[in-house]
Amino acid sequence: MEANYLQYLLQFKRPSGTSRGVLLDKETYILTISENGKEGVGECAIFRGLSFDDRPDYENKLKWLCENINQDAAFLKEELKEFPSIWFGYEQAVQNLKYGDRLYFPSEFTKGKSAITINGLIWMGDAGYMEEQIQEKLEKGFHCIKLKIGVDWESEHIILQKLREKFSKDQLELRVDANGGFSKEEAVIVLQQLADLNIHSIEQPIKAGNWNDMAELCAQTPTPIALDEELIGIIDPEKKEQLLETINPQYIILKPALIGGFSGLDEWISLAENQNIGWWITSALESNIGLNAIAQYTFTKKNPMPQGLGTGALFVNNFESDLELKNELLWFKK
Repeated sequence: MEANYLQYLLQFKRPSGTSRGVLLDKETYILTISENGKEGVGECAIFRGLSFDDRPDYENKLKWLCENINQDAAFLKEELKEFPSIWFGYEQAVQNLKYGDRLYFPSEFTKGKSAITINGLIWMGDAGYMEEQIQEKLEKGFHCIKLKIGVDWESEHIILQKLREKFSKDQLELRVDANGGFSKEEAVIVLQQLADLNIHSIEQPIKAGNWNDMAELCAQTPTPIALDEELIGIIDPEKKEQLLETINPQYIILKPALIGGFSGLDEWISLAENQNIGWWITSALESNIGLNAIAQYTFTKKNPMPQGLGTGALFVNNFESDLELKNELLWFKK
């Protein structure tokens, strides 16, 4: 086998706001593995400022993988355990090499016979911009919307109140993602305000790493809490189990590029289900290459909840998409 990689910079159509700042572009790396005239493609979707493997030797490790591509997969996984996005790209490329075409996990989804329900994502901005996005998602037929919050809670709270006045919880499921934007004291108040509005869940109300504070919040919260950034950088299975047992959240959010690819997802899902903790899968600004692979994997897990998958529409220079959104359903183009 031979392997090569290419750096690629995805450009946002419109600057996208998060509690960590405004994003103008998104760096990623495309990995290609060739063997016997066949080719497999994967995406090493590093997320600068968030990824556990955002470090100066990242590209050197990618070169190392290409030079050692014929080594045993178990050896490579051990060597890449601190580079989850590179391992994720490797897993994709190997799957694609196996199945060819645009396939990673063949199923009824890739046959175009079944689809994945997703939530509509609302990016941070002023009230007018957020309301504009919400209206667009509602017109497209979404029944589950996720809003980024934690920058201007007073304005964000008003938007949620207006939405709930128009749509009951049976008509519209509302999820919010704070990206660790609140203090513990603020979170206690916000969690009750969200409960009053029948909000489905809140992702990462306080900063990651505060296990005891998060455990207290999860034990007493009137609004279900989902861990997101909390999972990043937790490599060892024993530590993963310890985290879930200590915090005991209502949900966990799984982003393959940040937590060790498909094998990392399998591990977290197994541990969560053993503890009766809910979960769903979310993309993390991958290009259409990584997004296609995540969608194919996600379908095989048969989770009926709306998943947090993107559509690739955020970027002006994305690769051709294998996915198509019809209302709130994500389909694979046959």
